[in-house]
Amino acid sequence: MRILLVEDDDVLRETVTAYLRATGFAVDAVADGKMALVQAAVSPTDVIVLDVQLPDTDGFTVCRALRARGISARILMATARDAVEDRIAGLDGGADDYIVKPYALGELVARLRALLRRPASAFAPELVVADLTLNPATRIAMRGTREILLTTKEFAVLEVLMRRAGSVVTRERLSEHAWDDNFDPASNVIDVYINRLRRKIDPPDERPLLETIRGAGYRLGDAPPTER
Repeated sequence: MRILLVEDDDVLRETVTAYLRATGFAVDAVADGKMALVQAAVSPTDVIVLDVQLPDTDGFTVCRALRARGISARILMATARDAVEDRIAGLDGGADDYIVKPYALGELVARLRALLRRPASAFAPELVVADLTLNPATRIAMRGTREILLTTKEFAVLEVLMRRAGSVVTRERLSEHAWDDNFDPASNVIDVYINRLRRKIDPPDERPLLETIRGAGYRLGDAPPTER
């Protein structure tokens, strides 16, 4: 999943970014409201962690602007102010949840995962393609009765493929959702992870699900995923 972190404190922004990346998220980080609007418009984002106190405006204004522009990403407001009025202002402005600063990094990750578990068509509790299942909440992947052990990045790549099962997923779309802006498009890292996934989900004695479409990208399965 891809996170947009909007935080003006340089040290905190770098610390949170490093922690989230180590946890398996792709992270874009900006320092003010103007850049938040730009980044959200040009890059697909699943959750926006939005600080209330920004140097050029406040998070409530940014939140309303994001919603007015049709940005449907989950928004987690981060505020040092624990007043009820601030929480109401954030939620009324279109935020999905809030977290009070200073927050523990583990709590932030738990809040992010909780947001992604909330029922919505884009965030199904479990994805199913043929006999392959993936649960974004528990981070468990199964092929039939066999559990598939995945690294954090392998999980991210497989999730993108499963959410678009039956369709060709380009390298560009994979990089957008499973990596952040530090991704080098000239590298072969996507091929490396695709090969690792293929070895794990497509053993020789089972029907292959992951297909390379030469010159176009990759396709998983032959029909849209079901959700349950």
